[in-house]
Amino acid sequence: MSQKIRKLQVQGVHHITLVGADRQTSIDFWEGVLGMPFIFDQPNLDDPSQGHLYFDPGDGRLITIFTSEDRKPDRRRTPTDPGCVHHIAFSISQATFWQVVERLDARGIKHSGPKDRGFMDSIYFSDPLGLTIELASYRFEPPEGCRHADVMIEAHRIRVARGDNHIQREHLADAIELLVERTQQSLSTSRTAADPYRN
Repeated sequence: MSQKIRKLQVQGVHHITLVGADRQTSIDFWEGVLGMPFIFDQPNLDDPSQGHLYFDPGDGRLITIFTSEDRKPDRRRTPTDPGCVHHIAFSISQATFWQVVERLDARGIKHSGPKDRGFMDSIYFSDPLGLTIELASYRFEPPEGCRHADVMIEAHRIRVARGDNHIQREHLADAIELLVERTQQSLSTSRTAADPYRN
């Protein structure tokens, strides 16, 4: 008798662990460049010869780094073979996004410059070990009670229905309007657009 196949439902990213170089390089990059508080420090419980540093990226999740004083930074690009990490993206505000170029330039860190992604702005650069880091800033805030993912799926549906190539601001605005209508009540008999300036 075969058993029913069932999902293992995840509910978010718990943490991401990266293999780092020495301890100080990790602290200087993750806290000293990206501003992530260094919150926890212990040995790697699977290999006590390594350290295990924990950083808070701002949402209460964790970025952890295995460190060893025997490893030195190597700025060559990390592998992008199948199964490897291509890049890690971190969320930043629009206020911070528009300071990134100036602040990376002040450190002499090469970067991509701002990239228009339609629904967000992005900039890319490498950590001291060659891992590509993306700083991403959404161009919208979801309606109360909704998540960014809720807006994205609705914007995607709108984009596909219109035959557009990729999500743009108009798709986002229309998705937000749809979600507000769907999730927030109104006493109006009609929620269609109206013109109060007509003669």
